[in-house]
Amino acid sequence: MTASHSDAEMADTPPQKGAKQRIVFMGSPAFAIPTLDHLVKTHEVCAVYSQPAKKSGRGMKTTSVPVAAYADAAGLPIFTPDNLKSAKIQAQLASHDADLFVVVAYGLLLPATILAIPRFGCLNGHASLLPRWRGAAPIQRAIQAGDSETGISAMIMKTGLDTGPVVGVRKTAINKHDNAASLHDRLADLTAECLGVVIDGAPNSLASPIPQANAGIIYAAKISSAEAMIDWQQPANVLDCHIRAFAPYPGAWCFAPKGRLRILEASPMAMPAVPQTAALKTAPAGSFLGKTADGAMIIACGQDALKITKVQPAGKTSMTASDFLNGAAMAIGAFLHPETSPENI
Repeated sequence: MTASHSDAEMADTPPQKGAKQRIVFMGSPAFAIPTLDHLVKTHEVCAVYSQPAKKSGRGMKTTSVPVAAYADAAGLPIFTPDNLKSAKIQAQLASHDADLFVVVAYGLLLPATILAIPRFGCLNGHASLLPRWRGAAPIQRAIQAGDSETGISAMIMKTGLDTGPVVGVRKTAINKHDNAASLHDRLADLTAECLGVVIDGAPNSLASPIPQANAGIIYAAKISSAEAMIDWQQPANVLDCHIRAFAPYPGAWCFAPKGRLRILEASPMAMPAVPQTAALKTAPAGSFLGKTADGAMIIACGQDALKITKVQPAGKTSMTASDFLNGAAMAIGAFLHPETSPENI
């Protein structure tokens, strides 16, 4: 269930447009770029704060985070402090004389002293319908839980984790083909749209925020590779959500006969007739039951089966399940947890 808002469409009716706002923008990943791009075109972005450059890739090359790279290319003043706790950083933020601090997936906590700096406060775009899925990974957790709907909440920031009152909402359905990547991109655009409407109407649009409900609070914990491991004892419809939630990163994974295998695309299907071979007399969860007519891999689950269409073997690029099977030569009855294979297959 998603949280209800007494003014659920409050961002759908644009408030009266106010003056051009002077904005300090805070964000780090690609998710924040559509909002920053919109604000650069419609308001005065006087400074951009982003996380410091990170080492990544096989060569551990130092690379700017996406928002910092965008800001640099656009000629915007860019700042990348490790944290916001020092008096020097807080004085620097105050020196920008901003009307609003706009925060989208920044990744650093804003102390109360910073929240009090801008004239009209700090506005955050969060990728859920608050109070459901407060925290670090709302997009993945919504898909994993099988939610049918999610959205964007524009809120005035308080010191608690995503606890501030809401001043704008955008909703979107989660369809059966959505994964974390497709929903990420759609919500990034909705964030720009939702925050744009609120900021255009500031300060009037900030005058009557709606407190979050006390019921329905749930937290979206940070994701890890370990929890993305597939438990084939789960029903196929649950694993479908699990796989889509972790695609493309970190990728839902299991152990195949030749090492770790990431499952990138799959869909539930009815359990086919169990192939009657000397190697397979039953269909335990995790066993390979052959291919569909279009070459997809069929794996038995705790209930029903999964039709797997795209995978990524360890150390290789993603490929169709058909191409993987051509190279792996998996036998009917092969089990996807080889170190714990049942003795009866």
